[in-house]
Amino acid sequence: MASTTIAGSGGFSISRPAPSPWLIALSVMLATFMEVLDTSIASVALPYIAGSLSATNDEATWVLTSYLVANAVVLPASAWFSLKFGRKRFLLTCIIIFTVSSFACGAATSLGMILLARAVQGAGGGALQPLSQAILLESFPPDKRGSALAVFALGVVVAPVLGPTLGGYLTDTYSWRWAFYINIPIGILAVLLIARFVEDPPYIKNAKPGRIDGIGLGLLALWLGSLQIILDKGQEDDWFGATWIRWTTALLVVTFVAFIIRQLVHDKPLVDLRVFKYRNFRLGCILIAIFGGALYGLITLLPLFYQELLGYTAYAAGWAVSPRGIGAIIAMPIIGILTAKIDNRWLIAFGFLLFGISGLWFGQVNLEISQWSFLWAIIISGFGSGSVFVPLSATAVAGLPNEEIGNASGLYNLFRNVGGSIGISVVNTIVARHEQLHQNELVHSLAPSARTFQDQVTSLAQYIYQQGYGPVESVRKAYALVGGELSAQARLWSYVDDFRYLALVCFACIPIVFMLKKTVGRRGAAGAGH
Repeated sequence: MASTTIAGSGGFSISRPAPSPWLIALSVMLATFMEVLDTSIASVALPYIAGSLSATNDEATWVLTSYLVANAVVLPASAWFSLKFGRKRFLLTCIIIFTVSSFACGAATSLGMILLARAVQGAGGGALQPLSQAILLESFPPDKRGSALAVFALGVVVAPVLGPTLGGYLTDTYSWRWAFYINIPIGILAVLLIARFVEDPPYIKNAKPGRIDGIGLGLLALWLGSLQIILDKGQEDDWFGATWIRWTTALLVVTFVAFIIRQLVHDKPLVDLRVFKYRNFRLGCILIAIFGGALYGLITLLPLFYQELLGYTAYAAGWAVSPRGIGAIIAMPIIGILTAKIDNRWLIAFGFLLFGISGLWFGQVNLEISQWSFLWAIIISGFGSGSVFVPLSATAVAGLPNEEIGNASGLYNLFRNVGGSIGISVVNTIVARHEQLHQNELVHSLAPSARTFQDQVTSLAQYIYQQGYGPVESVRKAYALVGGELSAQARLWSYVDDFRYLALVCFACIPIVFMLKKTVGRRGAAGAGH
């Protein structure tokens, strides 16, 4: 067994056995699980947060936005901070910041207070996943990294599934504040385990990263913040029909180009973009961005469908989509073993295929389904996501030296987050715009002169009249019922369009997968997306 040497009090050395890499995996997985869980658990509680803090629902969405922006800004800078302050020390600091700010979120008494606490929480949580992944990968030999990533990704993929269900339960049973307080015991346990089992490798201890690229960090914050604001508020304000969105887009483009140029010409860039010279990493980032958009889009659409069109509570909708975790749990150990045995490109392509098939399955939705009508489709989507994340993570950084993994992990997760944000915005826009489109198409079949339409209205009016309403009111209510059914059907078809588009996107990714270089049992990496 490997051992670690520490200095004794009399100038001699004490050799102690190195901790099992699986203990290290458990330690860092707790931190990541906490951070990933928090990205989805708060979304269920937004209406309750708005009501409690005297805010509108639109204002409450900034509870999510402030977290995502701060989270995304820290992601690419995490490699520099870990080299500057030591990876273990920086990871512990981030967990402490995240845990303390979680308490502040739960104790907030105003919208401004919770937004500030969420921004701090996002800054603390931004580095947790790339740091945890880098530690995990360096703790295992290359031939064991696929299995380690499978265990790690199990927690990461299950967390966003558990989030809405747990958040709905805590909010309904206790208070929305417990959606944040739940992080406190997890954070304390993670700090204790990491302090005990994790150590920095020599290249981290001896690193001299120099001064941080402050201008690069500022440009990064500006373009990511602009992008997130546009994505969050674009549909609400008619996208480029709003002058402020056009100006914000101009700011986004200018700061993004300036950031790229700055990173390419600066001696000590915030992120080393030269890592994109590796073909697998370059294509891996593209694929994880696309799949992140598809996954986040599906995670957003399904609960909304159950709540908006079927009238489910947040808790019931969370239960309806929870079987995705079963699929992920089944997939992780299987995929973890197979990554070391077969060409990972086939596993990734299989995952995209399964996810696409589940999208087509969801595209057969109607208003008569039960809570468990899509049980197998949801399980298959979970299995598909597990089949993509682990081998794609392993393939994306195959061939990268250990010194590049921290930088690569930050960029890889940034692509996943940005892809997820764009995916959520796109699917919400499609639902809103296509509902109007289908409404215009359906209304042609409801022309007042059409005999079938008149017969339906007359039949409804007679039924309502028998319930004790007057003749005029009965006709008015009959027309209202028909109009409501038309709106529901138009909304339904907009969801159908979304599900089918997600399937087509996944199918289109399969040819890109085979542009990757073949890898079997190679280095794993930049981890599972959430």
